[in-house]
Amino acid sequence: MLPVMNGRETIVGLIADTHGELSAAAARALRGVSRIIHAGDVEGRWVLDGLSRIAPVTAIRGNMDRDGGRRLPATAVVEIAGLSLYVVHDLALMDLDPAAAGIRVVIHGHTHEAETFERGGVLYVNPGSATRPRGGSPASVALLRIGSEGALAAEIVPVEPA
Repeated sequence: MLPVMNGRETIVGLIADTHGELSAAAARALRGVSRIIHAGDVEGRWVLDGLSRIAPVTAIRGNMDRDGGRRLPATAVVEIAGLSLYVVHDLALMDLDPAAAGIRVVIHGHTHEAETFERGGVLYVNPGSATRPRGGSPASVALLRIGSEGALAAEIVPVEPA
């Protein structure tokens, strides 16, 4: 469970590597968030439609997105609660220095393995794959909590795959 923060907070749902599937468990885990960020490999507009019934969605394309997914941007910078978040599918393709650009959080996917770490004052969050985990990781999404003073906390939430 995420730590309780003082004051008002914003909770952002993070998901990646759905590969054309959206499980009921993943959708339930994202209920109540104010925004959803999909970090690529959507592989189906219906996934974004389902997520948009929960909260507004920002999505980028991954290496497996074809057809309609090609219209998604390769990266995105999202402003939420006064903070800049950078979204890229594969960290190896990151096209900026997040700390120098004033980015506080980098959201990525591609590996299908959930992880969070901090480097140079930037929080990196990979929510893992909501449908096809690898490396012994469970299927998962993540919740990013942004406190009123810019405090950050991320939680990986295991879910049943589709």
